[in-house]
Amino acid sequence: MLSTSDIRKGVVIRHQGDLYVVVEFQHVNPGKGAAFTRTRMKSLGSGKVIEVTYKSGEAVDIVEVQFITMQYLYQSGPAYAFMNMQSYEQLELDAGLLGDEAKYLKEGIEVVVGLYEGRAVSVALPKKVKYTVAEAPPAVKGDSASGNVTKEVVLDNGLKIQAPIFIKEGEEILVNTETGEYSARA
Repeated sequence: MLSTSDIRKGVVIRHQGDLYVVVEFQHVNPGKGAAFTRTRMKSLGSGKVIEVTYKSGEAVDIVEVQFITMQYLYQSGPAYAFMNMQSYEQLELDAGLLGDEAKYLKEGIEVVVGLYEGRAVSVALPKKVKYTVAEAPPAVKGDSASGNVTKEVVLDNGLKIQAPIFIKEGEEILVNTETGEYSARA
């Protein structure tokens, strides 16, 4: 049993006899009252998403998960193929496990997969991923007069994001996978 301060995204918790993986969490310390941790968790059995609030310091049954670095290879229908970097074994993960993070995948990217009893339960992408800009409309003179101006660019994996107007086609940029926003030039 561990405390609420050990709750992180991708951690597996035993809650009411079922296993859940933490999808989102937020440590809240209000001005009045005791601190607490608000979590959104997805059931490993049914796939149902629930919200649970834990009081600060409350005992939480966090299950031991093995984390392995894997490389993304390709998508095959509703499944995504990954390769274990040490043993070179391939593992196919369901699109439901990846959720919205699947849009950030590109060939060769390394992710950390959490395994519980040989079954994949979580996937953690790097905070920032490098992409090449495939399409970017040209900047028009005078666009920058209003300050922080952006334009929609298409990346090499098909992802569309907002980037500053000075970004050109063929440039490499970093994208924050937590927010989905442009971070910097690579």
